[in-house]
Amino acid sequence: MDPLQLTGAQKTKLRGLGQTKADDLLVGREGATANVTAQLGRELTRQELVKVRFTGGQDRHARAALHEALAVATQSTCVGAVGHTALFFRRNSDPDQQKIALS
Repeated sequence: MDPLQLTGAQKTKLRGLGQTKADDLLVGREGATANVTAQLGRELTRQELVKVRFTGGQDRHARAALHEALAVATQSTCVGAVGHTALFFRRNSDPDQQKIALS
């Protein structure tokens, strides 16, 4: 399934999984740098669901723009964002490596 076509129920399930998850990646005041984007891509390949904390003091509009920029750059979906944290999901293309069942 293309992660950009997630249903509301699937997004809800992913947000539930993310509630107990520790932060996987910290994004500072520089925002979506090449290093941050590359690291997020690696974590998405490894885990499929990645929790990102934004620590750079951006306002909510700037964080929303960062969520969109990171999702586009990593071909993932931001399935939820609350305050300074956001959850990104990208289905692993190898069925044997998929860790999260969405159905």
